[in-house]
Amino acid sequence: MNKIKEKISLPAPLTGASLIFAALLLSLANFVVVLDMTIANVSVSHIAGGLAISVTEGTYVITSYAVAEAICVPLTGWLASRFGILRVFTTCIMMFGLFSALCGFADSLGMLVVGRILQGLMGGPLMPLSQTLLMQIFPKEKRSTALALWAMTTLIAPVMGPVVGGYICDNWGWGYIFFINIPLAIVCGVVLLKLLSRFETAIIRNKVDFIGLALLIVWVSALQIMLDEGKNYDWFESTTIWVLLITAVIGFVCFMIWELTHVNPIVDIRVFRHRGYAASVLTISLAFAAFNCSIVLTPLWLQNYMEYTATWSGFATAALGIFAVCAAPIAAKFSTKYDQRLLVFCGVGWLGLVTFYRSFGSTDMTQLQIAIPLLFQGLGVPFFFVPLTALALASVNLEETASAAGLLSFLRTLAGAIATSVVTTAWEDKTNILRNDLVDKIAFPEKVALMLGDISQAGQETALYLLNQMLQSQAVMLATNHIFMVTSYTFAFAAIAIWLAPKPKRTADTSAIH
Repeated sequence: MNKIKEKISLPAPLTGASLIFAALLLSLANFVVVLDMTIANVSVSHIAGGLAISVTEGTYVITSYAVAEAICVPLTGWLASRFGILRVFTTCIMMFGLFSALCGFADSLGMLVVGRILQGLMGGPLMPLSQTLLMQIFPKEKRSTALALWAMTTLIAPVMGPVVGGYICDNWGWGYIFFINIPLAIVCGVVLLKLLSRFETAIIRNKVDFIGLALLIVWVSALQIMLDEGKNYDWFESTTIWVLLITAVIGFVCFMIWELTHVNPIVDIRVFRHRGYAASVLTISLAFAAFNCSIVLTPLWLQNYMEYTATWSGFATAALGIFAVCAAPIAAKFSTKYDQRLLVFCGVGWLGLVTFYRSFGSTDMTQLQIAIPLLFQGLGVPFFFVPLTALALASVNLEETASAAGLLSFLRTLAGAIATSVVTTAWEDKTNILRNDLVDKIAFPEKVALMLGDISQAGQETALYLLNQMLQSQAVMLATNHIFMVTSYTFAFAAIAIWLAPKPKRTADTSAIH
């Protein structure tokens, strides 16, 4: 018992200007890392043109970062205990800036992919560690505010990614989406190393679980590559996708068996024995997957079929963050006073209701009509994410918090990746099905076309083209509405799932890193 108390004993939290400055820098570090998940999404065509490669090859920029980050996130607990939380955090953020420079100066696809892999490896631990450090530097009575601050940067950054990426590529060039990380990373690393020096944790030199690490790399890499490349290979019509799937399944099973029986596992899966943590992970995975569907599908629809530029589609989507930021302090305060399960139920339920409303859209919607539902949807974001994270961490033992936080971030990220692949494929497939249905309903397309143009041959061709565009636009709109409807049902299921968790007996405290 004394040993445990010694491990979780921490210095007094920061106060005044030091607290504000450190909190802003930690939030900024988390924001930059999460932003890089989506900032390259709208930049692929620019990168492909700049490096003289195909757009398909350009998507490796996204895939390589996602795979590397997904591998490193669940290792956070082990890294923190093996090298010290502050040492790992500051090293990762400064190396993140260095590898961002490598990406920006890349003159070939190989160089860029290597830079993105290294960038992802450094970015993975930064998300859970920034959360942990924020909770440590705030006084105990204000830790819900710290959690709200971290949650907002985690949720708003993916929304802002397409806005920032689109604007930079349109005005400066694709290299600058990486260059902007360099000064931010250096400032965060150097200043926080000095400012938070007393929050460094003791080092525990456990043996490295090399087999567990190797199995983790194998199954996560296979799964992530399968998800990212599935659409390009026509999914399970391809032998490559089947090989990746089988590799991921076998690797995952072997990984689970090894980690559950190893004395010092590199990922502590045993935290799932806590029912509250397991229920929280289920809820946050479903809710974040549904949330990710919304923020991925909306800009795709606006840019490809509503004639929005990347920048303007980003502005429409960014409306989601306005009320979310305003409601964050309220959610933080309520999470310490009311049953967190009720707050999560209301927050996720609200997201589902607004998404259901969005499933009745039409092609003549204005930007305001698109942005307003997103604006109000943002109200539910902090009430789902803040208390849910707190509930998850309050459900595990204090000494398990680092592993639980890393695993939670990993599964949330994985759920988002799966949702992205599923929703884009389902959207395209549903569009094709609906378009065929609409074509079948037109008995004499040539006669309908004549109503849209003159009777000359050229006029008929133009009219048929316009009719084809109209059918495609309507099919896309109907498919978008269908996806939003299914997404609203997913939110509803996630809201119900939170009641599987018992009421926690303590408040979340991530000060137990060792």
